[in-house]
Amino acid sequence: KSPWSLSAPRPSTMKISATASLSILALASSCHSWSTPHTTAFKTRSTNSRSTALHSAAVEESAADTYADASRYLSDHPNNNVPPHIAALVGKGLHTKPNHPIGIVRAKIQEYFAALPHDYTIYDAEDPIVTATQCFDALRIPPEHPGRSPSDTYYIDDTTLLRTHTSAHQSEHLRSGADCFLCAGDVYRRDEIDSSHYPAFHQLEGVRLFPEEEMKGAEGLKGEEWTSSPECAAIGEDLKNVLEGLMDSMFGETEKKWSEDYFPFTTPSYELEIKYEGEWLEVLGCGVVHEEVLDMAERGDRRGWAFGLGLERLAMILFEIPDIRLFWTEDKRFTSQFEEGSITKFEPYSKYPPVFKDIAFWIPEDFVENDFFEMARGIAGDIVERMEMVDEFTNPKKGKTSKCYRITYRSMDRSLTNEEVDALQDELRDRADADLGVEVR
Repeated sequence: KSPWSLSAPRPSTMKISATASLSILALASSCHSWSTPHTTAFKTRSTNSRSTALHSAAVEESAADTYADASRYLSDHPNNNVPPHIAALVGKGLHTKPNHPIGIVRAKIQEYFAALPHDYTIYDAEDPIVTATQCFDALRIPPEHPGRSPSDTYYIDDTTLLRTHTSAHQSEHLRSGADCFLCAGDVYRRDEIDSSHYPAFHQLEGVRLFPEEEMKGAEGLKGEEWTSSPECAAIGEDLKNVLEGLMDSMFGETEKKWSEDYFPFTTPSYELEIKYEGEWLEVLGCGVVHEEVLDMAERGDRRGWAFGLGLERLAMILFEIPDIRLFWTEDKRFTSQFEEGSITKFEPYSKYPPVFKDIAFWIPEDFVENDFFEMARGIAGDIVERMEMVDEFTNPKKGKTSKCYRITYRSMDRSLTNEEVDALQDELRDRADADLGVEVR
């Protein structure tokens, strides 16, 4: 999959860019985490008040309309694999809505960073279409990485795609001269289907470069000499302090633990877990920005850190929201429960019964599970709540492998009939047979 799935605060003013602006716990722990600015996408607020720092900028109507135009993402190009149901999600801007759980969490994170000693520029309404260079090459993600596969990524054409992480904008911001910034936005990945995975979700990442004078002792160091230097250790320590403070600001003082991790664009890299209501939860990935990433961004003379986190992951925990699909509903029974700046427990307003259907088939050698999941989403939309493989066996005489999937159909708004689900299941069987080369049993 594409990577990324502070010190004690003191009051300061956050800069606003003029061109940028269990059960529940178990579900949330598996949500996605650690992704060319649109130069006309923002209007800056005129005040320098603290509230301005929390809501960095408003998206102009023209830019919002542009992003929401599905025709930007759909085409007859042979490598375009963006289905209509994904194109319809782009441009919703949930992370910029002050009364939406995603927007509330984003604002609370920005509020924390606004109180730190450094001025962080906010980028929160950039074009979701990026190049493969931005999304992968500039971050040291090699061509053979599975996250670059069309089974994982939505491609517009040969060279452009829907960003798979907000890190896709990192190098451009660094190249522009930004030293400290937060970048939030919607990202897109083909994925499994369950209560904590959705092909569209939201990330927020942060980057801080340190002043050159603080890194003079490491001047000219590369590779292991750099990663074992006191200066690299100091950056890692600052990063951990900042992020531990962020978690305390979100969840109250809580137990934390760090473990080493791997991301192509940071080294060393770390994962942070917190203990919340008795359970350990993975909350983010981070690390010291890789020298090669800085070199490619023409900032090889600087050193710094970066982190990334999934906003849905935090919102599901804080608001006790049991199903990631709910974030996309416009049902007032959901949207009316939340207020700007307030964390409140979600009150379920309905629980309609599920309908279970099984489908079994012999698979070809090139079968990719994500393609099957994406096909089901395209046919049934958000009515598909979960897809799980319940049986697999290989027939030694035929040399064939069979998989059986159980599909849970459930609407969040009404009861489903067996007749309508049967129609969806029949269409899925026919399409899988015709388009994926499976042999339905």
